[in-house]
Amino acid sequence: MNNDIRNITIIAHVDHGKTTLIDNLMKQSGSFRENEVVDERLMDSGELEKERGITILAKPASINWKDTRINIIDTPGHRDFAAEVERVLSMADGALLLIDSAEGVMPQTKFVLSKALKQGLKPIVVINKLDKADQRANEVLDETFDLFVSLDANEEQLDFPVLYASGRSGWADKEVEGPRENLNPLLDLILNHVKPAKFEKEKPFAMLSTLLYADSFLGRSLVGRITQGTAKANQSIKAINLKGEKIDEGKLTKIFRYEGTKKMPIEVGEAGDIVVIAGLEKANVADTICDLDVNEPISATPIDPPTMSITITVNTSPLAGKEGKKLTSTQIRDRLLQEAQNNVGITFSENNGNDSFVVSGRGELMLEILLTQMRREGFEMTVSPPKVLYQIDESGKKLEPIEEITMDLDEEFSSKVIDSMNKRKGKLIDLKDTGKDKKRLIFHAPTRGLMGYTSRFLTLTKGNGVINRIFHSYGPFEGEMEGRRNGALIAMEQGKAVAFAIFNLQARGEMFVKHNDPVYPGMIVGLSPKPGDMIINVMKGKKLTNMRTQGTDENVVLTPVRKMSIAEQLSMLNTDEALEITPESCRLRKSILDPHERKRSEKSGAAA
Repeated sequence: MNNDIRNITIIAHVDHGKTTLIDNLMKQSGSFRENEVVDERLMDSGELEKERGITILAKPASINWKDTRINIIDTPGHRDFAAEVERVLSMADGALLLIDSAEGVMPQTKFVLSKALKQGLKPIVVINKLDKADQRANEVLDETFDLFVSLDANEEQLDFPVLYASGRSGWADKEVEGPRENLNPLLDLILNHVKPAKFEKEKPFAMLSTLLYADSFLGRSLVGRITQGTAKANQSIKAINLKGEKIDEGKLTKIFRYEGTKKMPIEVGEAGDIVVIAGLEKANVADTICDLDVNEPISATPIDPPTMSITITVNTSPLAGKEGKKLTSTQIRDRLLQEAQNNVGITFSENNGNDSFVVSGRGELMLEILLTQMRREGFEMTVSPPKVLYQIDESGKKLEPIEEITMDLDEEFSSKVIDSMNKRKGKLIDLKDTGKDKKRLIFHAPTRGLMGYTSRFLTLTKGNGVINRIFHSYGPFEGEMEGRRNGALIAMEQGKAVAFAIFNLQARGEMFVKHNDPVYPGMIVGLSPKPGDMIINVMKGKKLTNMRTQGTDENVVLTPVRKMSIAEQLSMLNTDEALEITPESCRLRKSILDPHERKRSEKSGAAA
């Protein structure tokens, strides 16, 4: 039994302050030198993680407290990264459940907590952000207890210890009005409440691979907790899958352990510790890495199937190659293969000609993050509208992914939101009063009706609403759903848009281009309020004459162009449209640019 190691995971909803709490735990436990410069939100190491304030990849770190090593695993709070969460929990002996003292229990807290309780973890509840003016810690504690009961927690799990904290200010206390000095009460509670797991050091080495990183120097790096025996550098090892079949064999070239957030090389890894190993080429997540004598795989959670897919091809627009550096299908293919290896939540397939690639993921955020990372790396590509992945049950019925949506909003907007969800085949499951003229609505709705819905919801609630979505289950197919009603305004020829032309066309619909923006035939430059596409000329300048008359030289005032995220633009696409993504621009376009060919394909499609 390894008494000097505790492995804990932190469970929290997006933006409930877990990464900030870890920062202060590390500072107060002496993980940094006094004069060391430390980044804010240290665990969010990716550029996109820092920008959006969300955790995308699960990452381990460690601190030392009273001669005990505490390994902390930061888990993503967003539903699209569920594949990360489930596996990470298998490395932990305990969990910290972090809940915002004002917002209370949120859907993603519920999702990760249900997985943790099923694995038998006994959580410590931390009610965070107590320095908020609208904190309601006592009510939130009651909500948390109700949540534990609804998730079938056993008696031991229901008897959870509670601390009140402010991760940003760096204190935790047993009482709401405690002395508020530091985080020592939390660190002491982890040592007393989390029981170290029992491990057999005498048995041959075995560990379950839970995370995968591609390292340009070491190759594939696998992260996991050693469940038995010890791992020594240069020993012979193999990888076996869940069925016990051997996948790979090799030498353990390097072993690393986390000291703070840095990886430090070690010679021997002991049972109970979380290590990073290198030396295997084919081993993947959920495989057992073990000594050559071991033949029994360690049981692991199978990964949930993806629910949505997009098709990525090379950029075929007339402006291709003007903004990006990586343009060829080979470069796109290599990048997607690398992503599929590193990110277990994503699957990748290609057509026979190797020029179009289907990427499937858990939701639109996961796919949007991938496309954003690629455009920052200099890629240009064309992306098809997202498709929902259906399943067929035993009786032959079609099933589709259903999500649970939780919305917090002002009471005055609730009828508009309920109406908009009805159009998307949403079913209202629960409606609660949360005080101060606020309501909480809970819906079940098909994923295909929710693509890009977040921006619509924010418009309906005038930016004050909070929406959270989580995968619920596969349910019966809800029937056909209304697509985009607005027709597209399509550019006629190639060149640069002119303010005079845009000004005169504004009455026809919403425009997406500004003065001097490059356009080409087949590019969608706006949306018409009516159904049916319309080809327009955005390059028509003002006719100049030498006659001066009163009123002809007024300033042209253009309506500002709406800024849209990649997810919003993808959600607007009809089946015959695509999105061109380059490092500097995202342009909506028709899949077939030539208007005559478009007509021909429409006729042949109608005839078929």
